[in-house]
Amino acid sequence: MSKELDNLQPAGLWKYFQEICKIPRPSKKEEKIAAYIVAFGEKLGLETIVDEIGNILIRKPATKGMEKVQTVVLQSHIDMVCEKNSDTLHDFDTDPIQPYIDGEWVKARGTTLGADDGIGIAAQLALLEATDIPHGPIECLFTIDEETGLTGAFGLKSDLLKGNILLNLDSEDEGEIFIGCAGGKDTVITMNYSKVPVGSGFVGYIIKVSGLKGGHSGDDINKGLGNANKILNRLLWEANRRFELRLSKFDGGNLRNAIAREAMAVVTIPKRFVADFEKYARLYADVVRKEYKVTEPGLNVQFKTADLPDYLFDVATQERLINALYACPHGVIAMSADIPNFVETSTNLASVKTFDKSIEITTSQRSSVESAKDDVGNMVVAVFNLAGGKAVHSDGYPGWTPNPDSAVLDISRAAYLRLFKTEPKVLAIHAGLECGLIGEKYPGMDMISYGPTIKGAHSPDERLKIDTAVKFWDLTLEILKNIPEA
Repeated sequence: MSKELDNLQPAGLWKYFQEICKIPRPSKKEEKIAAYIVAFGEKLGLETIVDEIGNILIRKPATKGMEKVQTVVLQSHIDMVCEKNSDTLHDFDTDPIQPYIDGEWVKARGTTLGADDGIGIAAQLALLEATDIPHGPIECLFTIDEETGLTGAFGLKSDLLKGNILLNLDSEDEGEIFIGCAGGKDTVITMNYSKVPVGSGFVGYIIKVSGLKGGHSGDDINKGLGNANKILNRLLWEANRRFELRLSKFDGGNLRNAIAREAMAVVTIPKRFVADFEKYARLYADVVRKEYKVTEPGLNVQFKTADLPDYLFDVATQERLINALYACPHGVIAMSADIPNFVETSTNLASVKTFDKSIEITTSQRSSVESAKDDVGNMVVAVFNLAGGKAVHSDGYPGWTPNPDSAVLDISRAAYLRLFKTEPKVLAIHAGLECGLIGEKYPGMDMISYGPTIKGAHSPDERLKIDTAVKFWDLTLEILKNIPEA
């Protein structure tokens, strides 16, 4: 692995970030990183607990003179979103992430970096190992499977933690302290199809949408980014109407909490329409590039001839599918009336996957208003009910209600002002955080969330701004130094 990060400061933080990058940690496959953290705690002689669900808690006593200070919980999640560019050879189950420095950023070669939330883990490990940092009693909580199900937070027992102050290290905008977040739920739709033969007189094509930025379906949903599923389906819908396009396969997007970056379809066109179809497809590519020229300068729409597929979707299912995908809402549904420039409610058309005899469409909804979250989920269901699909909602997770009178918020704001001579912004976030679930288990927990600047999370464009990692570390130490006695 490259040693480019070796000279970055603070040394402990970057040392452990590089260590974490070596260890595979896809969601639901966190065994290797969990074993590493447990061995780390035990090697230091610290109380190390693994709960029934797989969360890890490491307790460290107070430094001398701070034994009476209130216990603080520092919390991060150990899994990462595993996305890579289509031309990158990488096995997330076995291969290390390859971080490198690009100007003022740390990036990864062709994959997600895993700074979400690897930098939080690194801060906890560096703090646990340090012998020269003043702090009261601390508990470092490492939760599992945050990205695909919040499994660790859901399974957290209400008697595990002793602290009543929690620092969530999973936010992505330095200079901002978060005191609330949206709740969310997933809606997955299944549509069955019959296979029909292709017949004669057709030409096969592969159509692909690529080059999009992708990004976090919470943090980035209001940035005007393209959704590859939507862009591809728009072309399919028009080509179906104009050129009798027939569909054999639709595969787009991957994760429920990522905006789809790439999508592809296998189709056929009657030979008599080939010239007109290709002319229209080129025109469409130009049109959509112009529409997204500011937010998606890398957008690419390509088509090429291919062997005829083995089968096609039956006509009725194809019609229902492409109409439903066109009508399915995606993006911001409502802005908050209480918090300026804050997204209240959104939905993400995350993925479309073709399986043998069925198509699965995954969507995710977020809102800081529970009733609005249910409403937009039902909106998605209604669209696919009309198309004959079968929709299933996940249980979802609660939002985190802001507490502007939080004591740890006051401590953190004052610490930030002392360190950096400017006031931090205090906000709620449209992304989901584990604080909502932790707050349900520990109703008296006083919580904030903060972190360094991470851009492009949940995509291979993920990058961590180096100087903000320094500020993130310094702020954490300043907060711990100023926690009052119990």
